[in-house]
Amino acid sequence: MTQWEHWPAFVYYLPLMPFFVMRALRGGHLIHFILANPGILYSGNGSESKYQTLSLLPEAMRPNSFLVTKTENIESVPAQLKALKFRYPLIAKPDVGFRGYLVKKINSEAEMIGYLKKVRTAVIIQDFIPYEKELGIFYHRFPGENKGKISSVTIKKFIKVTGDGKSDLSQLIMNDDRAFLYVDIFKEIHKEKMKFIYPEGEKITLSVIGNHSKGTQFINGNHLINDALENFINNVCLQVKGWYYGRLDIKYESMEKLLKAESFKILEINGIISEPTHIYDATHKDATFFKALKEINYHWSIMGQIGKRVHTEQGIPYPKIMPLVKNLLNLRLYTKKLKKLNAEEF
Repeated sequence: MTQWEHWPAFVYYLPLMPFFVMRALRGGHLIHFILANPGILYSGNGSESKYQTLSLLPEAMRPNSFLVTKTENIESVPAQLKALKFRYPLIAKPDVGFRGYLVKKINSEAEMIGYLKKVRTAVIIQDFIPYEKELGIFYHRFPGENKGKISSVTIKKFIKVTGDGKSDLSQLIMNDDRAFLYVDIFKEIHKEKMKFIYPEGEKITLSVIGNHSKGTQFINGNHLINDALENFINNVCLQVKGWYYGRLDIKYESMEKLLKAESFKILEINGIISEPTHIYDATHKDATFFKALKEINYHWSIMGQIGKRVHTEQGIPYPKIMPLVKNLLNLRLYTKKLKKLNAEEF
């Protein structure tokens, strides 16, 4: 009850809706915020293609990626991947998706075929990036300006348990004060190892996917914000055309190398539905639930300001309401499908 990272989303958003509506009315257009990222479909409301969005980055900054379309001959995909020199393990995820739904580490051709047959939607396949460190960095910049700001840094901590030479993996998971919350997920990921007894002192990483829904812990990393990090991120984001607001998910080897633009990959570019995820760290000394709400409200305010400036300074018209409503209704149906598939074992 005290760990608000586990509370449902409506608990965060419902109290802020009056402020959201008030800004919409004052902004001169109900959906002025939807122009915050004009280079992405509806600024990244969840319906955008991850493959296309990631392609906005220079090739060296992103993982090697391959898009499997809905009409692709699934049986031919392993041969295509082999021809393009992809090597297992790989990461597969829906090209349109969020919250870690159906993001999986794929270890073989057989697993790839099984995954594609089950998901049956457009899928983006990426190299598995072996770096053990991952950050979620929230950045915003106003149109016409060359300097942006980092407003949130989240350190992503992958759950690990340590063998004791006596307990099997299922017992280690149930005895861990965090891992037990995600026991169903870990039973599926490690189904062939649940009865294995690991030697004393051996560490077992339970998930390598940096999503909260996969058990990853979000830690407030705002102490990492400094001029060097802002300069690095700013240089990256200036190369992403039409993107001013959102979160970058970055895997990297070390902070020293990251600041030198070495040994890192940007896994995703997230738009207007992304969050300053440091707010989910309830263990931080200054954290409160009401401060979390304040952070979301602040970011929504920035989003609206950027959208208005894109409209006025770049002359980009606001999208029509009805196509956006249709987009959101289709997204809702699609999300239900992802949730249902995500709950199944495969």
